[in-house]
Amino acid sequence: MANNFCVIMAGGVGSRFWPLSRTARPKQFLDILGTGNTFLQQTYDRFLEIVPKENFLVVTNALYQHLVKEQLPDIRDEQILLEPLRRNTAPCLAYAANKIALIDPEANLIVTPSDHLILKEDEFHKQVRNGLDFVSEKEALLTLGIKPNRPETGYGYIQVKRKKEFHNLENLYKVKTFTEKPNEEMAKIFIDSGEFYWNSGIFISSLSTILESFQQHLTEIALRFEHGRKKMNTPSEEPFIRKTYSECQAISIDYGIMEKAKNVYVLTADFGWSDLGTWGSLYENKEKDTLGNVVRGDNVLLYDAENCIVDISKEKMAVIHGLDGFIIAESNDTLMICRREDEDQIKKFVTDVRIKKGDSLV
Repeated sequence: MANNFCVIMAGGVGSRFWPLSRTARPKQFLDILGTGNTFLQQTYDRFLEIVPKENFLVVTNALYQHLVKEQLPDIRDEQILLEPLRRNTAPCLAYAANKIALIDPEANLIVTPSDHLILKEDEFHKQVRNGLDFVSEKEALLTLGIKPNRPETGYGYIQVKRKKEFHNLENLYKVKTFTEKPNEEMAKIFIDSGEFYWNSGIFISSLSTILESFQQHLTEIALRFEHGRKKMNTPSEEPFIRKTYSECQAISIDYGIMEKAKNVYVLTADFGWSDLGTWGSLYENKEKDTLGNVVRGDNVLLYDAENCIVDISKEKMAVIHGLDGFIIAESNDTLMICRREDEDQIKKFVTDVRIKKGDSLV
């Protein structure tokens, strides 16, 4: 356990959850599920059984340092890595991996988003431990895959090779292909084939394997961070990171490494996973009334309303009549009403609001 490290990626703005998620306080810092803990706090707590608290690194935008410190008081300042710019997940991981290399060259890494839902935590812990055992013995990049139960177009998919690759793990396969967010027709074909799993975005690797993968597939990013490693944990770290991020390509781990590497495996499991990236995914995972409505708010009255998701702050009164299949969400004096089937338009709404009304409302 002492060699296990967890990198929590917590820098996104969660624009698909607007207007609840805002640039000033994105969804990972919100208690959207009403559990009493934010997504970030749930993620941290989830891995404490596997990773010592001193071995967590939270990579976030510099804007959110105070939120991380407020919500994770056990995390020391040096465990919060501040990104000056958003450059997707590959520079984020390169930064964290090079920091960990100074602490424990023999480390094994779990890399996770900060805003996922896991309902079956015992099963999740079992699979993560299996994954850590595997990557400690084999030079492998391991991702966790979820058996799909619907033709979801908002997730990435992993196609597996049929041959099992590791005799102790019946649910381990070599990865054949990755596909990002297919259309509905293609998603149905994937499910019918039985060869595809949802990409959870959680992956596991030894530190040495991930550093070698950067050298092979994202050489420029690897060299930039390696050359500045001696500046980390010194007063020179902040200016070095600021300069490096300004020069780094914005690219994801999946596209930059996982889709190119030959040593990628997937551990398939069912642990009640959702990335809760959209209002639709929240609707799927919340309890509904007899008419299919999901409601959060102390003062909401529904009349002839079906299949809606309603999120209204407790101070506001809302009366909703005659709507079927809508998102009605209010936050900070902003109200959005949108058909659930058209929620892919929310990013456009956010862009238009920023252009026409300024940054304060997004």
